[in-house]
Amino acid sequence: MKPTLAAFPATRLRRTRRTPALRDLVRETTLTPGDFIWPVFVRDGDGIEEPVASMPGVMRRSVDKVVAAAVEAHALGIPAICLFPYTDPAKRSADCAEAWNPDNLSNTATRAIKAAVPDLAVMTDVALDPYSDTGHDGFVEAGEIVNDRTVEALVKQALSQAEAGADIIGPSDMMDGRIGALRRALEGGGFQNVLLLSYAAKYASAFYGPFRDAVGASGALKGDKKTYQMDPANADEAMRLIARDLSEGADMVMVKPGMPYLDICRRAKDMFGAPTFAYQVSGEYAMLAGAARNGWVDGDRVMLESLMAFKRAGCDGVLTYFAPAAAKLLNR
Repeated sequence: MKPTLAAFPATRLRRTRRTPALRDLVRETTLTPGDFIWPVFVRDGDGIEEPVASMPGVMRRSVDKVVAAAVEAHALGIPAICLFPYTDPAKRSADCAEAWNPDNLSNTATRAIKAAVPDLAVMTDVALDPYSDTGHDGFVEAGEIVNDRTVEALVKQALSQAEAGADIIGPSDMMDGRIGALRRALEGGGFQNVLLLSYAAKYASAFYGPFRDAVGASGALKGDKKTYQMDPANADEAMRLIARDLSEGADMVMVKPGMPYLDICRRAKDMFGAPTFAYQVSGEYAMLAGAARNGWVDGDRVMLESLMAFKRAGCDGVLTYFAPAAAKLLNR
């Protein structure tokens, strides 16, 4: 039975809001740099920091600059960095073989980061879209994104990432059965301690546009991803997907996008209690950063308020391009 509040004036709820010290004492949700995973785009070359036009303040970085970013992240108290490669179009192909090349950008950057900052967790992306000439997360046959053949390729990709030293593997492809296949392969390959952070509830969202620009997939994409990513109208289906992925061996689960799907985050945490993350995706970031750049909102306050929303909704952490800027503010 819920307690009944005493009537006014015995109860004055403003009492606890009167001063900063009192507000600190009763604050229900805490946000720290330890809640962030920082997504970083890696490209070929040396000494390069190339702005992404549709994501103000976000760069594509060459491996040496990614290592410098990793050093910065660790110093700020950010526990993990997530790598997304901008693959040379000449290396994109129908067979996606660059995805499991031991010396591809993602694997090269992983080894370099672990050599420079061994205590920083490195997360990698498992999906074929950065390596495909179609821009899809899986193989396309007769106009259909095929499931089982794609899963076989994802296993090869994940094993190459684990071999390179990835701590967390993030399957973002949304193929059926891939978590079980990846877990069996990692166990069999001697990578029992590599975590799977499954993009379990990934929606076919319009908020991904700037990301596709950043990884060079926009021009290559033919059609849409609605046959494998979720319908934004569905919530119960998300719970079934999360349940399935946890049963197949996922250590953590993710909801993507973030802010438009906070209801899914809350339901997932309440229903399963598993480590739950959200991805504050490129479109969300671009809207907030763009509005701040134009002076339409207070950028720092909106950034922290948006990130607090994820924690309040039950998330254990959030992938966000704001990670270093937010960490600097929180560390003050």
